[in-house]
Amino acid sequence: QVQLVDSGGGLVQPGGSLRLSCAASGITFSRYQMGWYRQAPGQQRELVARITSGGATYYADSVKGRFTISRDNAKNTVYLQMNSLKREDTAVYYCNAGGPMSGYWGQGTQVTVSS
Repeated sequence: QVQLVDSGGGLVQPGGSLRLSCAASGITFSRYQMGWYRQAPGQQRELVARITSGGATYYADSVKGRFTISRDNAKNTVYLQMNSLKREDTAVYYCNAGGPMSGYWGQGTQVTVSS
């Protein structure tokens, strides 16, 4: 049974930082492209960042230079370090394994950026 468990969200002031984690089980983690998506109220889910099995990364323009995606294959975990957070980063963040069309999803973790 595949399971992705997202954690690390919370309430943070503008300019602050958070680190999201996604622990995977039931898959050969090292072989999967992993991604973080987010969905704000009334908005479509959008790609934030992804990392291939080989470690290549991609970032949405809106988060470049502020967010960093990384993976620890020994721990079957992918991370999203979020710095210099802005109010517009407020959303539910979802971990994904294997792509948005046929992959697996975490349950989501709420990130709220507010003073």
